Amino acid sequence: MVITRRWALFLVGVGVWTWLIWPRFGLAIWNDDRAFAGGRPTSFLWVHAVLIAASLAIGTTVGVLGVRAWRLKNSRPD
Repeated sequence: MVITRRWALFLVGVGVWTWLIWPRFGLAIWNDDRAFAGGRPTSFLWVHAVLIAASLAIGTTVGVLGVRAWRLKNSRPD
């Protein structure tokens, strides 16, 4: 499969966007009144923690694929 430089840049952008958005969302969930009950984490917090972790993993993978495609495109003569 060949990825163009434009698509590689898009994939890198998605990876960066993921790391800009999801940690801020995680902080908002952490500070939400529904996150803890009696000092213990609630299912609200756990569900969102899993969602955030999965999204960061997928975003990181997409970003890494974009970087690899960009580097491969730079090393290959056109």
